[in-house]
Amino acid sequence: MGVGEIAAQTLGGCGMEKWFPVETARLLLREFRASDEADIHEYARDPQVSQWMEWGPNTPEMTRQVLALWLKTQAQWPRPKVELAVQLKAESKVIGGIRLEIRDERIQTADFGYALRREYWGRGYATEAGRAILKVAFAVLQMHRVWAICDQRNRASYRVMEKLGMRREGEFKKDVWRKGDWRDSYLYAILAEEWTSRG
Repeated sequence: MGVGEIAAQTLGGCGMEKWFPVETARLLLREFRASDEADIHEYARDPQVSQWMEWGPNTPEMTRQVLALWLKTQAQWPRPKVELAVQLKAESKVIGGIRLEIRDERIQTADFGYALRREYWGRGYATEAGRAILKVAFAVLQMHRVWAICDQRNRASYRVMEKLGMRREGEFKKDVWRKGDWRDSYLYAILAEEWTSRG
């Protein structure tokens, strides 16, 4: 089956093989397991990790609930939103999570997001995982455009997007009410042809 046929089945909601797990040089992006709870909670409970997120910092019960939801959702296929664990192969440890979601099947657009355990920041893991997700989005799912949004103060996050070749397309003022405060956001995006031209 060709890439075009796979994409047509995905966007049409028909059955197709799952495009994950995805392996990179150092990481394995795979579905979550019940046994991942402790690893997930290590980053989900950290106020610095969740500082710019909609969620967190988590209590143990909150982490347990969201993991249960992910496990339930994983039984459904196909599905437009895929949440994957970011596992460090060298340590067989889950160090974060990454999401890819098809937002509009008709115009083939998707967005993605990620979170990593603080001890693993600054080592290129987010960029490595993001690159793998974009490769799937364009080469397998045949997306036309992929975008992501982050808080303007989250320099580490938008630097990852820039390393991935994404352009800053928008700057929004007080567009998000989060954790008792209005926040400003940046919108980054990349088109299929831009991704392809990067080689």
